[in-house]
Amino acid sequence: MQPGRWADSGVLITNPLAGAGRADLVDAGTLARSCAELVGDLTVTGTRYRGHAEEIAVKAVADGADVVVVAGGDGTTREVASGLVRAGVERSGALLPALFCVPVGTANSFYREIWSDRPWRQTLAEALSGPARRVRHIDVAHIQESDTYALLGTGTGVVAEVLAAANRLTELAGRDRYRQAVARVVAAHRPYPARITVDGEVVHDGTVQLTNIGGGRYRAGQFKLMPRSVLDDGLLDLCAFDGTCDLIELLNLTREGQHVERPGVIYTRGRHFVVERTDGAPLSLEYDGEMATGERSRCTVGLRAGVLPFLAPPHRA
Repeated sequence: MQPGRWADSGVLITNPLAGAGRADLVDAGTLARSCAELVGDLTVTGTRYRGHAEEIAVKAVADGADVVVVAGGDGTTREVASGLVRAGVERSGALLPALFCVPVGTANSFYREIWSDRPWRQTLAEALSGPARRVRHIDVAHIQESDTYALLGTGTGVVAEVLAAANRLTELAGRDRYRQAVARVVAAHRPYPARITVDGEVVHDGTVQLTNIGGGRYRAGQFKLMPRSVLDDGLLDLCAFDGTCDLIELLNLTREGQHVERPGVIYTRGRHFVVERTDGAPLSLEYDGEMATGERSRCTVGLRAGVLPFLAPPHRA
C-alpha cells in the first residue's frame, strides 16, 4: 500500500438523482479526484435504477474492495449498506469493505450521525488517510416482513406520513422539505390503535401517533428522535408517542432530544420489536427514508449486531 493511502482498492458509487437531482451539492469530478488521491485503484460507478447501488456493493465485496464511498442520500447509503450486509451473510467469513458516505441527499441523517455537519472534503480526508482513521462496526435493523435492512431506522405513523408528504414537495429542497411536510402532516394526523412488543414484552397497548426503531439518533436530518442511541452497542432503540401527548410540542422538543422523559413518550431498547395496528388497517411504514406502506398491519424488526464496517472519526460525533 502506498504511503498516505488507507486502501489499495475502492469503489465510488454516485447517485445523480440524490437530493432531488441537485448535482451542485457535490461535484462528481472533484469527489472522484479526492478519492483517487487516497485510494490506489478506484472504480467510479453511477446508479441507473432503484436497487442498482445494492448490486454494485455486492460486486465490490466479490472484487475484494477495501472501501466503498457512496455519494447520495440516506436511501442510496441504505442500498449500499444492504448490499454489503447481504454479501457478508451469503459469503460467510467474507471481509467487507468499509463504508463512507458523502452527503448529497435531502436529509443526510446518516452522514450527520457520524460526522455532524462538517464539510465532506475534510471528513473524507480524515477517513481515508492519516493516523486518525477508524473503522467501527455498526448494528443494522432487519425488517422481517420485507427482508430489508435499515441503518437509521424504520418509522410508522407520523414518521412515515411526513416522508410521504416530503416526497410530494418537489418545489422545496434539503431539510426545508421536511419542515414543511411536518407542518402539513401534524395538522391532519389522527392517532391509531397499536400494540408494541419489545423482546417479548408488551410495552404499550393503546393509541399511537408514531414509532421509530433503529440505531440512528436523527431522522429527517434534524429530529433527534432517539438521543440515547449508539450505532455499535448491540441494541436498537425504540421511541413512540402515544395518542394522548401534544404532538407539536414533542416534535419541537425532538430537535434537541429533550422529549424522552415527557408524558406520553415510550422509550426503550432491545433486540426484537413488533409494532402492529390492532384494528387490522395497513400500517404507514418507512425505513431510512424509503416508503414501504402496503397491506400489512404489522412490522417486525430484528437486530443484526456489528455487521457493517464504516469509516468514522476517532471520536463520536
